Amino acid sequence: MNPASRDSVAATLNGADSVSIISHVRPDADTIGSALGLGLALSGLGKRVHCAFSGSEALPGPLRRLPGVDLLVDAERLPASEVMVAVDAATAGRLGDLESVFTAGTTTVCIDHHISNPGFADHDLVDPDSDCTAAIVLDVIDALDAELTPDIATCLYAGLVTDTGSFKWARPASFGVAARLLEAGVDGARWSRLLLDSHPYSWLQMVSAVLADSVLDAEVLDGRGLVYAIVDADQMSGMNWDESESVIDIVRTAREAEVAAVFKEVRPGDWAVSLRSKTDVDLVPIAQSLGGGGHVRAAGYSDTGDAAGVVEHLLAALRA
Repeated sequence: MNPASRDSVAATLNGADSVSIISHVRPDADTIGSALGLGLALSGLGKRVHCAFSGSEALPGPLRRLPGVDLLVDAERLPASEVMVAVDAATAGRLGDLESVFTAGTTTVCIDHHISNPGFADHDLVDPDSDCTAAIVLDVIDALDAELTPDIATCLYAGLVTDTGSFKWARPASFGVAARLLEAGVDGARWSRLLLDSHPYSWLQMVSAVLADSVLDAEVLDGRGLVYAIVDADQMSGMNWDESESVIDIVRTAREAEVAAVFKEVRPGDWAVSLRSKTDVDLVPIAQSLGGGGHVRAAGYSDTGDAAGVVEHLLAALRA
């Protein structure tokens, strides 16, 4: 890792005329909000800015309403810029097909908050004590001496409110960040509703079927318990992939289980797995043993095979 400070990252960005900002694959509100918030700030300083993410998935509906979406370009149209920035990506691999574009940059910057991030840029601004990457981006914007406009604040608030679960597991510092963003002009009630409490009716039907087939294994983790659910490819079809992301927040509420998992079949045989723990089970080594990473209480990884096989892979890792 090449540790960087907010001031050194700001100096790097200030010295460039053009900046490309890359979000991770299957983008969520933190990676997109961080990219657009930083992009708007740099645009306001006269920089040429482009943002992009890799993959065939469409940007989730609510995120299309964020200010600054006009900065997004198709991945194949992302230009080579003086500085390449990765936001909210725990590894270079999380950039998907844009990993090679990023690493080919003359100067690279990584801004992230995942404790599992090993560092993969020329300048690694990684703060595992931050609840979201958007809060770190706010620090960089301050160091840039850029104006915190309502549009920039809205983008950063999207990352903050989602990555803290609407502040259910926020650290004290995050409430100070929220106050600044709201004072800057964010409509907090509107964006909380759009990002967290708005789903198509088909989502209710999908969740009903998935929860009906969920499994509680009380013997796992020396009796601490695991609850898991499977969202197969048929259930994933007909809705945006992000609708399945919220299932983990329902499954994790089972009081009999310390760890919750949701297996999402993004394509037949290809799975994205979300993990959550409640108190003292560190998920990072578990996710890393399966090729992923993340945070102590929230992690994930990818797997291949049939449903029974991917479930068994996780059970074996929990027994190890």
